[in-house]
Amino acid sequence: MIIPILAKKFPYLKIGLMQADINQTPEQFIKKSLITSLIVSITLTLASIMVFSRLEVSLLIPLLLFPVIYIAVFFFFMHSPTAKSNKVVREIDREIVYAGRFLLIELSAGIPLFDSIRNVSYAYPTIGRYFKKIVDKVETGMPIEQAINEVIEITPSDNFRKVLFQILNSMKTGGDVSKALESITEQISKEQLIKIKEYGKKLNPMVLFYLLIAVILPSLGVTILSLMSTFTGLTLSLSNLIGINFAIGVLQFSFLSIIGNLRKGV
Repeated sequence: MIIPILAKKFPYLKIGLMQADINQTPEQFIKKSLITSLIVSITLTLASIMVFSRLEVSLLIPLLLFPVIYIAVFFFFMHSPTAKSNKVVREIDREIVYAGRFLLIELSAGIPLFDSIRNVSYAYPTIGRYFKKIVDKVETGMPIEQAINEVIEITPSDNFRKVLFQILNSMKTGGDVSKALESITEQISKEQLIKIKEYGKKLNPMVLFYLLIAVILPSLGVTILSLMSTFTGLTLSLSNLIGINFAIGVLQFSFLSIIGNLRKGV
């Protein structure tokens, strides 16, 4: 079977699925991706055939491109857990400092660690899911150290992993959990502040390029084309204008996506 062979080609898929909170085995996910990729590829190929037939272009081209489309779509689906994990990382990093301080307040008030973890699981939607996993594991009879260690393995966030490591090490060594938690929370807070400043420095030139390439140049270009059509007899059909607007929209969306990807989850 091809599925076990493909599973060996993606050795990190299992941990990726766990970090993306996708409850499927690598074999199940690969099988689903193969089927979905086939459906999407057939749909795109049929759409290409319809377009090519109207343009009177050889229909052999989309048929020859079918394997390329299928492979590209398959790899897109295979990397979807990574994309989902990255989104979870950004959401966790938005909450981690607040959740750490919440834990500190709970522990400073004399509330036991397990009860504090349970309270955090109710207070924060994203990071709370991982604390809820710890609570569920402990309530089924697992030692809290083992429960924390298992959640460390499946969390995609390095910052959250650091927090859990500090809690786990303090418990194993008999140290003060509050001091360790305060130290790592302060460290993460400073790191996020640095990332915000770096984002601000990168954002200024990106906004300038966006205004120049995605706003000013297209506006001037359309204006110049309109003037040329008036004085030179150049005709601009409705399909031409729609195509230009579509290209401008794609360009603007690309710039906004790049700017969004530069932003850190803080």
